[in-house]
Amino acid sequence: MKRDIDRALARGRQRALTEPQASSARYDRRTGRVVVELTNGCSFVFPPRALQGMAEASDAELARIEIMGLGYGLHWPALDADFTVPGLLMGIFGTRAWMASELARRAGQATSPAKAAAAQANGRKGGRPRKRVA
Repeated sequence: MKRDIDRALARGRQRALTEPQASSARYDRRTGRVVVELTNGCSFVFPPRALQGMAEASDAELARIEIMGLGYGLHWPALDADFTVPGLLMGIFGTRAWMASELARRAGQATSPAKAAAAQANGRKGGRPRKRVA
């Protein structure tokens, strides 16, 4: 039992040396971004409304950020939302399923000259074919 505790403490010390930890976090209303200062002297910025479940959050709700777990997590009490600092640094803004649907939604909104030309050509042909019921 004591050996397991000692191993866990050693893993924790190693993580503290190698994994990013937040020393502070604040919401910048002017830019609409969260600024996170890390214990290694680096900082990163991200748009909090891009996080799963936070698209409709108010500035007041976003401004209330708590640092959790020795700097490994960020918590928004009013939104009951939690995200890990390592996950945010890797661009993980939600569950795997939510990230896939969000990526598909954004891809469908993309416009380009090639996409516009294809849509126009398809329109000249009569548009998308109707689905047939078997």
